[in-house]
Amino acid sequence: MGKRSRPRMGASTSHWPTPRRVAVLAAVLAVLLTVAGIAAYVTQRGTGQDAGPSTRPSAATSPPAASQPGNAASGSGTGAVSPPPRLSDPLAYARAAAVMLWSYDTRATTRDQQLAGMHAWMAAETKYTDWASIQAQVPDPLLWSRMRDNAQYATATVTEAHFPSAFKQALAEDPAALTEAYIYAVTVTGKQSIAWKDGGGGAEDRAVTLAVQCRPSADCALVAIAPNTAP
Repeated sequence: MGKRSRPRMGASTSHWPTPRRVAVLAAVLAVLLTVAGIAAYVTQRGTGQDAGPSTRPSAATSPPAASQPGNAASGSGTGAVSPPPRLSDPLAYARAAAVMLWSYDTRATTRDQQLAGMHAWMAAETKYTDWASIQAQVPDPLLWSRMRDNAQYATATVTEAHFPSAFKQALAEDPAALTEAYIYAVTVTGKQSIAWKDGGGGAEDRAVTLAVQCRPSADCALVAIAPNTAP
């Protein structure tokens, strides 16, 4: 029963249909166009039209409010979610962000707390951020409740982080393009280990391409998760 409740937090998400997501793609340059096959979305920037309905349920643009203030296990705070580190290196920040995205502890953290903790990692420049792609990593309330009944939690380790080849090529062709939003594409690989009560557990390899904003003289912040992993 435990295995059926295992979420795939950190797995690839569905297409990015909204104009905000188009802005993210443009800021991250050719890499997200090349590996995710989203060139059609970018071509619609001039028309101002949406790319169509999402195949994923619509998500809130901000984390839910705490349901029971003062109860660390029920709603307030961010539970066991780690706070964002103060880093100016996009590779180092993406490594930390991947660990955060692949980790959770339903024994000490509510779903609302998980979302609030993840939102704390987001960039302040909302015109670039795609909170929906991050929020989609969290299981729905019913599944989270079942995971909590099983005392399920996950830890993660990172093996490697690198700039995808298409991103590096795009920068080589137009280095000045980065200076508008200072958003970097970073692919991170690692392993997620999951455990639940009665000794259940397992481990899976993970890989994700993140969009990370690192402006000069400022800490990095998370922007979005790419629909597919860039090599």
